[in-house]
Amino acid sequence: MPYTTRELMARIIQCEAGGEGDAGMRAVARVIMNRATIQYGEFARVNQGGNVRNVIEQAGQFNCMRSVLGGRTNTQNVWNMNPTELHYEIADWALAGNNLPGVDHSLFFYNPYSPKCTTYFPPGGTGVIHNRINDHCFYIPTEKYADT
Repeated sequence: MPYTTRELMARIIQCEAGGEGDAGMRAVARVIMNRATIQYGEFARVNQGGNVRNVIEQAGQFNCMRSVLGGRTNTQNVWNMNPTELHYEIADWALAGNNLPGVDHSLFFYNPYSPKCTTYFPPGGTGVIHNRINDHCFYIPTEKYADT
């Protein structure tokens, strides 16, 4: 039986940012919602008018949606998560359209495993650094993103 959107959101929040504290988890959830509500570029085509599931399930976007990474079994995935009430609370907060200053327009994030964020992410320059929250760097779209 497939997960509800709320369940899937709670699981991906836990998987992608469970160790990042409340602000880090809310920031990742906000990026997902930014992708679900943007009205131009790649994510607008993916979200098809606001479909959060389409955004989460878009191939190649979230390591936690992959059962295999680099040819190896990925045990840190949404299917192995056990969300707590906090993860559901953050999922509800995001799905209700709440915002988090500092990631208000961010469409991309990643953990560089380094104290410094790269200026552009993903490669190709479609996102430019906007903020860092804990270990994750957050990126807003550049003009190049509109052509994706």
